[in-house]
Amino acid sequence: MEYLDYYDEDWNYLGYKSRDEVHKEGLWHNTVHCWLYEKDGSIYFQIRSDSHKFYTTASGHVLKGETIKEAFRREIKEEIGLDIDSSDATLVNIDVWKMDKLKNAVLIKDRAKANIYIDLFEGNINSFNFDPKEVLGVVKVKADEALNLFRSGSGKIKAEIITTKDNKNIKENKMVSIDDFLVMKDENAYDKYKDVLNKVIEVTKQ
Repeated sequence: MEYLDYYDEDWNYLGYKSRDEVHKEGLWHNTVHCWLYEKDGSIYFQIRSDSHKFYTTASGHVLKGETIKEAFRREIKEEIGLDIDSSDATLVNIDVWKMDKLKNAVLIKDRAKANIYIDLFEGNINSFNFDPKEVLGVVKVKADEALNLFRSGSGKIKAEIITTKDNKNIKENKMVSIDDFLVMKDENAYDKYKDVLNKVIEVTKQ
């Protein structure tokens, strides 16, 4: 069972409860959104197993007693199988997330601070080991091209798709559109992803 630290609205620590209790009671907690990028200005999205849409490189809850950067490293390991040193991960933003939704006829009250970080990746295609329950693969795109795509809302950009077939990682080049990226109801792709894309552009042009 997962346990999460929870807080009041002023972010004073109150204790910990199970993940189900935190969501049932609408308690404030931390999540982490992990993004990997390369020196050439590329950024990695994961391909979600449930929707086949492109989302953060990895993401999830920050567990009881865990630091944000420890959670970053764990989520990257669990979802895409990389062992990384997240100590130099760079903070992009902290978004306040508040949403109620029905899941399997149960009301989920999500109250979280989404800690968004980027970290440099210097591995290769063989470094990945995807958890198929969550992730089908990763997609590498240029951050500036993705930003322009989301800003315009139309067109296509070049993408490098990395998936696993017959226990071997394979790479395919294809064109992708804005419809391939995961965007929740009442969101738009530009507002959802612009901060992290701009940060990657900034750090890779230094």
